[in-house]
Amino acid sequence: MNEVRTVALVCGVLALLSAATAVGQFLKRHPDRGMDPAAVRTFNLRLRGWWIMCTMLAAAFWLGTTATITLFGLVSFWALREFITLTPTRLGDHRALFWVFFLFTPLHYLLVGLNRYEIFSVFLPVYATLFVLARVAFAGDYKRFLERTAKIQAGLVVCVYCLSFAPALLQLSLNDDPSATGRSANFRLLFFMILLVQFADCMQYVWSRMLGRRLVAAAVSSSRTWEGLIGSATSTSLLAAFLWWAAPPFKPWEAALAGGVLAIMGFAGGMTMSAIKRDRGVKDYGTLVAGHGGVLDRIDSLCFAAPVFYHMTLLITGNAGPSLIP
Repeated sequence: MNEVRTVALVCGVLALLSAATAVGQFLKRHPDRGMDPAAVRTFNLRLRGWWIMCTMLAAAFWLGTTATITLFGLVSFWALREFITLTPTRLGDHRALFWVFFLFTPLHYLLVGLNRYEIFSVFLPVYATLFVLARVAFAGDYKRFLERTAKIQAGLVVCVYCLSFAPALLQLSLNDDPSATGRSANFRLLFFMILLVQFADCMQYVWSRMLGRRLVAAAVSSSRTWEGLIGSATSTSLLAAFLWWAAPPFKPWEAALAGGVLAIMGFAGGMTMSAIKRDRGVKDYGTLVAGHGGVLDRIDSLCFAAPVFYHMTLLITGNAGPSLIP
């Protein structure tokens, strides 16, 4: 039954993507239908990026937990690179950044893979933060010290620490639910979260285009509206309630609540990263993923949503946290 649910969820998502792709190609070939060509082009580019991400996730899921955690580790590494290269660094920052990229980031994901919650939950926000401050100070360059170290710390927390709570879902014990046995249930839970975050992002765009009147922060984003946020949260809650069976610990009303929270947190992530881009005067963080700008442009919502969903799952399962005893 567990495997059947997982296959049903994945096949359902692939069917939706296939249908959406067919619609997108039809609209592209029939511009006389009255649709905005720019909106159709954006829609098709987003679908192309989603196909790439779904293919990568499906491959990682098939290979197992270690491959999935490794994939997220590589995504974090690249997203952090995009974040750091957005603004110039000074010579005094380079050695600290070397340790951040090649020691703290892989070691953090190793701790996630070992399910050492009691360590990885504080490793980056406490110990890596202290190291960055001290290492930059030891370099002897005090100019704009707070600004430089704050940028490194913010990138490390958002791109590595927060995102790592997504694959950490694979390590949670879901045994309180009799239907949640085996690795399949954890993969389904992770897929459920990613699906809802991406759906919320899409619905925010759709509702803002259809009904958007009041911008949340015009100087930060010219497309994110209050109507889009409300419509996205409502739509995502309904979808989550419909797919509650895909998230083993959740009852329908709990899944609906989680969907609304994911939509709000994803929206907050998009707004926050947009504010950083506006501050630096750039449109995208990079161009690695076709149709989506950089990697960080695509995972900004997930970075904010993942840690909240992880801890909501802990509360739903009735656990204060994973066991502190190996």
